Amino acid sequence: MEQGYLTLETGEVFEGQLIGADQDSIGEVVFNTSMTGYQEIITDPSYAGQIITFCYPIIGNYGINALDDESITPALAGVVIGDLCETPSHYQSIEKFSEKLKAAGVAGIAGVDTRLLVKSIRSRGTVKGYLGKTQQTNFPQSEKEPLWVEKVSIKKTEYYKNSGPHVVLIDFGHKKSILSALLAENCAVTLVPYNTSFEKIQALNPDGVLLSNGPGDPMDLKKWFPEIKKITQHYPTLGICLGHQLIALAHGAKTEKLSYGHRGGNHPVKELKTGKVKITAQNHSYVVMDHSIDEKVFDVTYRNVNDRSIEGLQHKQYPIQTVQFHPEAHPGPSDTAHILTEFVHQIASLGETHYAVK
Repeated sequence: MEQGYLTLETGEVFEGQLIGADQDSIGEVVFNTSMTGYQEIITDPSYAGQIITFCYPIIGNYGINALDDESITPALAGVVIGDLCETPSHYQSIEKFSEKLKAAGVAGIAGVDTRLLVKSIRSRGTVKGYLGKTQQTNFPQSEKEPLWVEKVSIKKTEYYKNSGPHVVLIDFGHKKSILSALLAENCAVTLVPYNTSFEKIQALNPDGVLLSNGPGDPMDLKKWFPEIKKITQHYPTLGICLGHQLIALAHGAKTEKLSYGHRGGNHPVKELKTGKVKITAQNHSYVVMDHSIDEKVFDVTYRNVNDRSIEGLQHKQYPIQTVQFHPEAHPGPSDTAHILTEFVHQIASLGETHYAVK
């Protein structure tokens, strides 16, 4: 393997061996603390434009299978790992981790001191990085970030027939596991692009609407806030991750960027109604700001145990609920899978007189 470098905006340089696609890459360097699930992570559209650092020291040990991709085409900018395993052992493995990166056109670097890199991100905050064959003495000037949601959202509506309630899934960069979870609950699902208007959704006559996860700053989608607000005022709605942030913003709240975000499958979240703590899967940079929530409009339902940030909301008037974490949890624990199940039961009971004929 050829020697390569990850150069941070701060001037720090991390050496390693290049893997994956033979190309230079630039992106926001983030880290994920999950011990497993690297296949789902690198195919999660929420990582669009980012360089992922894996905290777990060995990556690739169980290979890549044909089942666990969360999207067809990975949208991330690059991968940074410690030890690369090129001899995977698992009965479902069909290719190596490095082969997956190369086939997907994703650059990577192995043999990096990831503990030191993560410590730097945690102390300085998230920064841009340049991954390539040479060190960067003059870091490329930062350009305006593209609208990542536009890059990962579907372009045409897709319909998945089923005999249960009809859910419109608005695709801001959805994970396949969210769609799979709805289908497993017997829902008929119409998957629509992120910029689908209220009128077009109304024409689909859904029983409920789910706003998916996705990449980037939620404020980049400001022009669609009025449409999102109308949708939530007319249909039972669940927002997941970016969807949570967008619903809050559409109803007058504000968001801010965390220093280094929440990414991993081990984030403790307290359910305020019961006092129980759930272990959750998360992947986000932005959070809904506490002081911006109108207490006459929303109840806070979940809080992060580590930093007290808002992890869930419930509207006082409309059947709207949101969660910052991933209840479908691929990869991650299934502590909060009941949220999706309860949402489906809710819309089934509200629409039981007509949904079966759709």
